[in-house]
Amino acid sequence: MDEITSVFVTESREQLAALESALLQLEDNPDDSDTLNAIFRSAHTIKGGAGVIECDYIVAFTHVVENVLDKLRNREITLDSDLIALLLACGDHMGHLLGVLVSGANGPDEDLAAEGEALLKRLQRDPGTAESPSGPPAAIAPPIESSGGSAVETDCWHISLRFGPDVLRNGMDPLSFLRYLSTIGRIERLETMADAMPNADEMDPESCYLGFEISFSSTADKAAIERVFDFVRDECTLNILPPHSRLTDYIALISALPEDTMRLGEILVKVGALTQGELDSGLAEQSAPQPAEDAPDEATVAEPQPLGEILVEHKAVQPELVEAAVAKQKQVTEKKAAEARLIRIQADKLDCLIDHLVGELVIAGASVSLLAGKTGLGELIEATSLTGRLVESIRDAALQLRMVQIGETFNRFHRVVRDTSREMGKEVELVISGGETELDKSMVEKIGDPLMHLVRNAMDHGLELPSVREANGKAARGRLELTACHDSGSIVIEVADDGAGLNRDRILAKAVERGIVQPGQALTDTEVFNLIFEPGFSTAEKVTNISGRGVGMDVVRRNIQGLRGSVDVSSEPGKGSRFAIRLPLTLAIIDGFLVGVGNAAYVIPLDSVVECIELAVDGSGRDYVNLRGEVLPLVRLRQLFAISGEAPARQNVVVVQYAGVKSGIVVDQLMGEFQTVIKPLGSIFRNIRGIGGSTILGSGEVALILDVQALVKRCANNEAQLIPTSSGPRALPTGAQP
Repeated sequence: MDEITSVFVTESREQLAALESALLQLEDNPDDSDTLNAIFRSAHTIKGGAGVIECDYIVAFTHVVENVLDKLRNREITLDSDLIALLLACGDHMGHLLGVLVSGANGPDEDLAAEGEALLKRLQRDPGTAESPSGPPAAIAPPIESSGGSAVETDCWHISLRFGPDVLRNGMDPLSFLRYLSTIGRIERLETMADAMPNADEMDPESCYLGFEISFSSTADKAAIERVFDFVRDECTLNILPPHSRLTDYIALISALPEDTMRLGEILVKVGALTQGELDSGLAEQSAPQPAEDAPDEATVAEPQPLGEILVEHKAVQPELVEAAVAKQKQVTEKKAAEARLIRIQADKLDCLIDHLVGELVIAGASVSLLAGKTGLGELIEATSLTGRLVESIRDAALQLRMVQIGETFNRFHRVVRDTSREMGKEVELVISGGETELDKSMVEKIGDPLMHLVRNAMDHGLELPSVREANGKAARGRLELTACHDSGSIVIEVADDGAGLNRDRILAKAVERGIVQPGQALTDTEVFNLIFEPGFSTAEKVTNISGRGVGMDVVRRNIQGLRGSVDVSSEPGKGSRFAIRLPLTLAIIDGFLVGVGNAAYVIPLDSVVECIELAVDGSGRDYVNLRGEVLPLVRLRQLFAISGEAPARQNVVVVQYAGVKSGIVVDQLMGEFQTVIKPLGSIFRNIRGIGGSTILGSGEVALILDVQALVKRCANNEAQLIPTSSGPRALPTGAQP
């Protein structure tokens, strides 16, 4: 039972996420019946699952929500933003009830129960109730007379009726059935069919040869119309086709059916497009043995005709309904097949597999390769090379297991943007792109809070009120963008708005006031904008529920840096701001490039490496080289880390790139590619710049992993100090040699 409950909670949380997303879509497009049906199915699925595990308090609450959604589907109540907000609150409450179930409590506490009662009372007031039409529906309106005097046929039920020859002998009056038919609707058009009438000399006065084609307008369902002819059902041929206006309703009902395995006939009967009698008749004909046309042996029978074709031939249903039912069957079958291929496992087990087992396997494989190289045995080296490739494939496959699309995180902000914009009286459009970009699950979980801060700050500080935007010649509705993409082995997530932008002068004045910047100090725009990440820094004139206390942006940067990432900001007055977060794809295992300086080994993330060149020693000690006409700033690891000893006569430069900026790392020797298992450094090393972690080599020695981001920024800062006004790559000084 615990396992069933765990599965129910997991699936219900997925259904609640789908319900919330669909409600937000419905607010923008209230007439979308497919979305409304999807919302109803989510609530229905949760209620059904709660009934299976006998969780009465979830069943009771969800049942009322389901009733309101059913009224929405039947257009008994109208949809507005207040009802959407109420249904979203109900979804939140259902999530809280799931939390109660997980905790093992017998039911919600007093506060949660009171919250649920308040929501139920609001739901049961039928918000937005629409008056039901008192007159007949448009589908059964009186016929319209044409200019020629004949009636224009309306959209009615079509009844094709052929009485059997023995109806009169059995004491039945065919006209009495037509009169009784008029009690549940109105015959708009009737045509007597004499196609079964024999010649006069062959006519039997006791036999019935009558047939009728009837256009019948009624609000009754198909089963009720069929019951009119119950007494002669076995002695007549009866086909009933619904009005074309009902086809859409039937198709919508088919789409809204629960995701259960059903046969085609069951689906059509379930929605009322087919009666049980018509289904039985069709099944009987399908099961009747039929000899094959070209078979010499009479015992050989042909394949049974599909039921859908039989029903269409008998004019029991329209082809469109059969197609919709077949599509529903296919949808259910594919979903069941997809679910059968899906295995749910705990994240802890994946972490153990990747961080420990696969990581240690990579280290052990490197050790074996090193020992094999020392032996010089060709066969052994070849075998270990093959093993290394297999280990690399296992590593990549294991990492792929933990990759998830960031769109799941992005979609949560639809609700945040909706609620926050309503609270602030602003109109905001959220645009998401790149949601299919994949990222390590551990990274996705940790990036949620920084993104939340950036989104809320963009809405509070960036986007203006509608009146202000219109006065500035902008659309009243602001635009907030969330985008994600891959770039050079990293993922870049951007939060952008088209608001007022950052006020450079106000930020600088606040920084001077707080002593962060000295008066008269010259700063670039990027340096000024980065001041907003200082602890406690805020330019807000008043504190709101959203922001203004100077808490958050410093936490954003600290959390992102904790993920070995960076955040940059750019802004243009009157046009908006853009925050770009750059993160590594994974925190566990990477491809590295091993280099040596003195007796120490260092690892550079391979995705950051552009090329390697030899450094010519000219005795000048310059911290730049000529790279095909552009200046490449250098960082010398021997000097940076104060490594003792003399540098060799020949040194190398590893050209790296981060966020489009190139720098060179001067090393003694190049040692090739290396699968790197990232081991975090202890807290005592947290303030060391230029080091992002450590790894274990095949020899058992420890190698430090270089923080390319920090090294590139160090070079960029040195460049800025040399030539503060430069805005691009510096030209090589006159007379300088590479």
